[in-house]
Amino acid sequence: MGRSAFRSMVSCVLLLIVPASLFAADAGAAMLYANGAAWLNGAHVPASSAIFTGDLVQTRSDSAANIHAPGSSITVLGDSLVQFEGASLKVEHGGVSVSTSKGLATTAGDVRVAPASSAWTEFNVTDVDGTVRIAARKGDLMVTDDNGTVTLPQGQETTRDESSDQSDKKKNKKRAAGAAPAAGGGVLSTPIAIGVGAAAIGGVTAWVLLRNDNPVSPSKPQ
Repeated sequence: MGRSAFRSMVSCVLLLIVPASLFAADAGAAMLYANGAAWLNGAHVPASSAIFTGDLVQTRSDSAANIHAPGSSITVLGDSLVQFEGASLKVEHGGVSVSTSKGLATTAGDVRVAPASSAWTEFNVTDVDGTVRIAARKGDLMVTDDNGTVTLPQGQETTRDESSDQSDKKKNKKRAAGAAPAAGGGVLSTPIAIGVGAAAIGGVTAWVLLRNDNPVSPSKPQ
């Protein structure tokens, strides 16, 4: 086998093996299904994709996206920007509909919404123009903001200010208005992925060079 063919084969093997091992070790993984135009870390989602902690999901006004995680199902509503955080969600703009038996919490600005118990709970959270709207569809909710924590009973709705700091509101709205940053939280951008990939590539490169019959710097250039 020629040197160039061998190197190409090794590169392909690394691309397959390294991501697979990292995916298996990531406990914050879920599946994302697009219903219309949706983006994951700025890249268009054709139909479905794996999603990991830190990933950003963005939808258009006429589209939606579904996230299926163990014990939880989340619908990202139209015209929304949401960060998936594994055990929780962060609504930058727009809204989500959450069904969970895992206590999946949702934050919007300074407002945090979480199931009051481990029972199956369904609720909606929307954040538009600095106002957070919360609806407890099934089960009670615990709503926390700068004023403390209150219980929102099943079937009730309430609103909260996204933040008590007006400058924070402007900052958040400006960030949410733009497109989601490209590849912001994927697993391959983590320090672990970079370290594992670099070590594997370095080891293979050293092995190839040691087996090469030609010296790295020949005394008689060809």
